[in-house]
Amino acid sequence: MIEFLIGVDGGGSGTRALLAHLPHQASGIPVQLGAGTAGPSGLSLGIANAWTAVEQAIAAAFASAGLPVAPRTAIGLGLGLAGVHNRQWAAQFTAANPGYASLALASDGHTTVLGAHDGAAGAIIALGTGSVGEVRLADGRHLEVGGWGFPSGDEAGGAWIGLHAIKHMQQSFDGRLPADAFADAVAQACSVAPAGRRDPAAREILQQWLAAASQTRYAQLAPVVLQHAASNGAARAILQAAGTQVARLAHALDADGTLPIALCGGLAAPLRPYLPPALLARVVPARGDSAAGALRLIRQHLNQ
Repeated sequence: MIEFLIGVDGGGSGTRALLAHLPHQASGIPVQLGAGTAGPSGLSLGIANAWTAVEQAIAAAFASAGLPVAPRTAIGLGLGLAGVHNRQWAAQFTAANPGYASLALASDGHTTVLGAHDGAAGAIIALGTGSVGEVRLADGRHLEVGGWGFPSGDEAGGAWIGLHAIKHMQQSFDGRLPADAFADAVAQACSVAPAGRRDPAAREILQQWLAAASQTRYAQLAPVVLQHAASNGAARAILQAAGTQVARLAHALDADGTLPIALCGGLAAPLRPYLPPALLARVVPARGDSAAGALRLIRQHLNQ
């Protein structure tokens, strides 16, 4: 018998789990008990890695509630994970279920829009390691925009911003652009000394960083761009370009401009100064996050 519901939000930067107790009454509302976090669980980073991070976040959620981890057979698990758009990854993840009594899997965009508008019609733009827009229409249909994955998509996400920062640093590094403090800070974040411009040894260090870099590592450069945007035109231009991409997502989601839009994810607040005023006028606070939406997802799954 299922006693607990857990909603999980997982992406390229981290994983968050919400723990709730399932009342025995069919109409009862689950009571939230605790929350936990863990490392990244985006499916592009590997199925085994995703399950490891999910289970670590679940264990942390039980610990935060002062409870021992319940048997998997007593848990209904809802998940909104980055990478679910790849059906093969999604099927592999579901097949690797280590024994949870019930499992409902959707994209992180799907669960984010469920959480942001409490299941009502509305749109979201999630800005984290990646980016995605999703709208829930009045008839219950979900439509997704963007979210194609890094590096070809996920415009305005942290990894996309970091990639543009790397491009600026590379051109500064070998003299195609003038040296500046922004490029130096990006170099330092990649363990390359700014003094090593045109130094073959420093170039080798950077090439090794690039060869091993995941979307998570690129996204870790986004704070460097934000820190230098006020004083450096190149950094500011990257964020302004991100703002333009966010506006394009919004228009594709709801060209008539009639639905509320919630901005979600770790970069939602930092990017607000770079968004067009017309878009900001439509933005509403999110009522809940992707993990809360994942709780709603598993509740819907069990009711059906």
